[in-house]
Amino acid sequence: MTTRPPADDTIRWLLEGDPAIRWQVLQDVLGSAERTVQRERRKVARAGWGARLLARQDPEGTWAGGMSSDGGLYSPKWISTTYTMLLLRDAGLPASNRQARKACGLLLDGGLQRDGGINYGWRGRSETCITGMVLSLLSYFEYDDDRLDTLADHLLGQQMPDGGWNCRRDLGATHSSVHTTISVLEGLRLYELHGGRKVRPIRAAQRRGREFLLVHRLFRSQRTGDIIKPIFLRFSFPPRWHYDILRALDYFQAVNAPRDQRLGEAIDIVRSTRREDGRWTLQNRYKGKTYFELERLGAPSRWNTLRALRVLKWWEGGGGL
Repeated sequence: MTTRPPADDTIRWLLEGDPAIRWQVLQDVLGSAERTVQRERRKVARAGWGARLLARQDPEGTWAGGMSSDGGLYSPKWISTTYTMLLLRDAGLPASNRQARKACGLLLDGGLQRDGGINYGWRGRSETCITGMVLSLLSYFEYDDDRLDTLADHLLGQQMPDGGWNCRRDLGATHSSVHTTISVLEGLRLYELHGGRKVRPIRAAQRRGREFLLVHRLFRSQRTGDIIKPIFLRFSFPPRWHYDILRALDYFQAVNAPRDQRLGEAIDIVRSTRREDGRWTLQNRYKGKTYFELERLGAPSRWNTLRALRVLKWWEGGGGL
């Protein structure tokens, strides 16, 4: 079964959205010329969501700097430096942006722990989810610092026997978490993409991490076959630190992974949630502080439509690697 190509009106609706959406539609759905894509991408810093977020940065380089004990580096959610930078990453803010680079230095200097990972205060040792997220930010914004290799090494050392990761491993967890695993996989992908060292072990770790997700068919218990959590089937944006199958599939397409049949059920769920007008809705949103609302809960979502279309384009076009 193949999905009908996106209708002209769906594409037109997407292109009427924010620059963060437009440049990704041009690149990932339409395959437009690189010059056209980059011209649109540069607008992320000057207009729309990206410009609004950049305008909220403190003079010191953080967001929400005076609102938490960690100086706004990780808390409060979702207006802290970490979560604002994650949204700017997903929006495609150009890597050379000076404001983002300044924040990268603060995230690294303020969070690096003696064990080689990142955390912002409350346990005195690193936290695997946060380390994965921050590595993704530093790599995406091409922050030039040898300590990125330290973070990557730490994550390699935290991989569990089942192939995934769990931020509660030091508290006795013996099975990986899909939440932690997807954050680490995204971090390792961007680290590899932007010149990280030790390419072979980084790729091997990602293969093992993907296999952990695959044996669960992205959302089912390996032991019983039951759905692990129904929320995994509801598409959120921004996902923050949370996992769902669309976020996982977007990672699989980003690395051009092989089209494994164990992804088939998740792909069918993506297809089945498409509306008659060719759009996907915002099915879930995580509560917390925000600077502004991106999209309305229950309404058609350009973010989810964009991500679903590029996942289906990858799936129907075949895999690589």
